[in-house]
Amino acid sequence: MKTGKNYFGNLSGDFLGGTSGLLVALPATIAYGLMCFAPLGPQYSSMAATGAILGIIPICFLAPLFGGKKILISAPTAATAAVVSEFVAELVKKGNVPIDVIPVYVTMLCLFAGLLQVIIGKFGGGKFIKYIPYPVITGYLSGLCLLVIIGQLPKLMGLPNEINLANGILNPNYWKWESVCIGMVTIVLMSLARRYTKKIPAVIVGLTSGIITYWIIALVDPALRTLDNNHFVLGDMSSSASAIITTVSHRWSLFSLINSDTLKTIFVPGMTIMLLLSINTLNTCINLDSLTFSHHNPKKELMVQGLGNIASGLFCGIPGAGILTSSVENLKSGGKTFKSLLFVGINGLIILLLLGRFVSWIPLPALAGILIVVAISLIDFSVFSLVKYKSTILDFIVILTVVIAAARLDLIKAAGVGTLMAILLFLKEQMNATVIRRKIFGDQIFSKKIRLDFERDILEDKGKQTVIIQLHGHLFFGTTDQLFTKLEPYFSTCRFVVLDMHRIQSLDYSAANMLKKILVRIGENNGCLIFSAIPEILSTGQKPKKYLQDFGLLQNPGVKFFDDLDTTLAWIEDKILFDEKGHTLDDKKILDLHELEFFKGFSEYSINAIEKCIVEKDYYPDEPVFKSGDEGDEIYFVRQGNIKIVLPLNAGKQLHLQTICMGAVFGEGAFLGANTRSADALSVDQTRLYVLSRDKFNRIANLYPEVTGTFFERLALIISKRLNQANKELKILNED
Repeated sequence: MKTGKNYFGNLSGDFLGGTSGLLVALPATIAYGLMCFAPLGPQYSSMAATGAILGIIPICFLAPLFGGKKILISAPTAATAAVVSEFVAELVKKGNVPIDVIPVYVTMLCLFAGLLQVIIGKFGGGKFIKYIPYPVITGYLSGLCLLVIIGQLPKLMGLPNEINLANGILNPNYWKWESVCIGMVTIVLMSLARRYTKKIPAVIVGLTSGIITYWIIALVDPALRTLDNNHFVLGDMSSSASAIITTVSHRWSLFSLINSDTLKTIFVPGMTIMLLLSINTLNTCINLDSLTFSHHNPKKELMVQGLGNIASGLFCGIPGAGILTSSVENLKSGGKTFKSLLFVGINGLIILLLLGRFVSWIPLPALAGILIVVAISLIDFSVFSLVKYKSTILDFIVILTVVIAAARLDLIKAAGVGTLMAILLFLKEQMNATVIRRKIFGDQIFSKKIRLDFERDILEDKGKQTVIIQLHGHLFFGTTDQLFTKLEPYFSTCRFVVLDMHRIQSLDYSAANMLKKILVRIGENNGCLIFSAIPEILSTGQKPKKYLQDFGLLQNPGVKFFDDLDTTLAWIEDKILFDEKGHTLDDKKILDLHELEFFKGFSEYSINAIEKCIVEKDYYPDEPVFKSGDEGDEIYFVRQGNIKIVLPLNAGKQLHLQTICMGAVFGEGAFLGANTRSADALSVDQTRLYVLSRDKFNRIANLYPEVTGTFFERLALIISKRLNQANKELKILNED
């Protein structure tokens, strides 16, 4: 009997996932809300906290309707808080907007940012966001985090509003020991939890420890047991549906007071918020893709986020973006479907409408401590390693410049500085050059190992498991997305992805990070990323292999490094043949004449005839079988081991031509009449050969004419196959 969808499947898992994700997001969300309206004074704290929670609820109800990522929890972020706080502070400083009207401008800012996200998503603007250089994003976010830390230090120390931070730090008399104790306990325990436990989210540990510390202090300080004139806690958060509706209605009634000239001020911060939230959301989606083995739709995600932020703005909420920590907690706790997001929204409403009195007692120093820990964790301290390399020093300068601009000027001007630096960085590189020189599959090109026919058949059959990407030029932020896009179709279809780095000219920080993402995507399907022929040093002085090693790629078990493409192909071929059980020769076995592929199909009569004129010889590793210029007329059959054929070059160098594997034949040129050897033949390991000279073979030719015909026919077939394969590979390697 056919049944419909089970809409109640995994209900408990989704409930636990959504609830846990909300609890992880809530403390920082409230703190970000307070930061947004901090320039207006403590009397707006309750409104700020309510707006922060309202920033979570709408999108959690909208995402299931419009097809956003199933477990993606969105909430106000540090980017939101920093930009909005800067925007509010600027309006307060100018003094041309009444204080009670400023929240209306924040609502307009939220609506504008959401509208921009919808437009950008609708027209595929997400792909342009990916072209923002990583150093610019890192610098901007690091500067933003510094502003968050600076903004929370007064709350951590309990400084009076009229005391600036510098004076407060230099004069401990202004500090409130209660704030310092609560904040420091929160910071220390949250930091320890992040490092030593994964079972309980660190933000929950931090908030709980801060609340416990507050009530321990309250045992000896009766003033902390009441909300009246209590500057250590959030304050009265008692809310009801009617109160929220009244607040929303009042704010919308003030829209008539908006000055059209002042309204222009929302354009730049609105663009800034849109970009930061979009980047945050898309990066979170990429990380969730690797955890859930799925693939997000950037266009749809931006549109859903934009609609959610518009809905949040309509209810006087604060714009947000996808939060990785909360979304991961949702997944870890059992959330798998859209129902987990519905539970986030439902529980958010319950907290807002029914549990506001409990939220009122959250200590402000604890929230400040949480924000400081989160901000520190978001600063990318690895950027200091960029100073070590001449090729990446400009990346470091970009990051440092944007950080200074954000901290010393303001976030809006920092956005302009970042844009300018991005253009300079863009001009520095060859933006229009393609980074992919050639793409070849494993059934089009083979290693220099001479394989037996049945082995070659297996390798041709499994050839599409391997793709070789020959790179050239500059691997930098302008070409990394090109590389990722070209490789993406092969992440799920190819077992081996080879990047031939022989012709690269530079490798920057963005490229290294993109290679990490490529590794993650290949690893999702148990594939292997292989780097071939990475130059020891480039013309710029950069050492790319060491550079990748510093990024941790060399130590990853899913990555292989080989000195040249031939060694890479040989390893892949050996791996494929090894995995095909029963399709490889036992290298410990010594083949008899009738077991050699060359003599398959020869009659017993013919085998006995040839055995009469054949000689057995053994060679030690690295022992020469013959050298270039030697006279000889022998043909060799490998019974055991491997023979390496090399062409001597000037200055003692060699060119590797072929490796003759067990069961194969070599030396046919001299046997057919070219008595002078044209290359060296060296034993790779302990090797046993059958040796047949042309002189002895001629002695039996007249006695056994049928043997002679079969022998030369087989020899001609082998030579023809090798020439045909060589022609195919030459054609492929010379095609653009």
